[in-house]
Amino acid sequence: MDVRTALHERRSTRDFKPDPVPDELLARVLEDARWAPSWSNTQPYRIAVVSGARKEALSQQLCARFDTGRALQRGTWLRKLGALITRRGLPDPDVQVPMEYPDALQPARRATGFGLYALLGIERTDRAAREAQLRRNYQFFGAPVAVFVFVHQQLGLYSALDAGVYLQSLMLSAHAQGLGTCAQGALAVWAGPVRALFDVPADYRLLVGVSVGFASDHPVNAYNPGRAASDELLLRAHRQPQGRMS
Repeated sequence: MDVRTALHERRSTRDFKPDPVPDELLARVLEDARWAPSWSNTQPYRIAVVSGARKEALSQQLCARFDTGRALQRGTWLRKLGALITRRGLPDPDVQVPMEYPDALQPARRATGFGLYALLGIERTDRAAREAQLRRNYQFFGAPVAVFVFVHQQLGLYSALDAGVYLQSLMLSAHAQGLGTCAQGALAVWAGPVRALFDVPADYRLLVGVSVGFASDHPVNAYNPGRAASDELLLRAHRQPQGRMS
């Protein structure tokens, strides 16, 4: 598969088969991804992979935190105050995970969300179904493998930039080799349970997780919200000033 085909065909997988990913296949994907370019070739990211019983245990911990957090949102002010004191159920991200979007970006976000929920048959007013779908993030959408990307905090945004290039490389390689992927910012909301599984260097922070496995036949895996036309992404040059430039 050539790069152009992979770029156009790849979709976010939100329903996986339970079939395990062979170790040699996952190793090939990680081998491909390590050739991603980075700032001065510093490769300011570290990768953690979890599967099997450890992944299931992690999923249970993340789901429990999600459930507690949702219950707190519906709870009394006294219960919320208690949570602030104990931190029980509250997010503990290594980096700030955006919960609100700038006004200029809201139309695309809403269109994507509405289209996805419509495909899943979830009504806008069905809070229980919407929460159940959100909860599936912490079940890795049924994927047998989860990959977590940590970035070096001292390079700031450039660590995130390099990690994004790495993640795109990983996802394209996975797609070319028959695997589905879904990059999930939600998997960075509770960093504590993830960090507890791995020997994470002190300067590294959890940025994102990605579910990996074989896509099921569920229609959600073909969902394509489209992209803005290239002309919409291009910035226009300022008009040439009249007269001679100094």
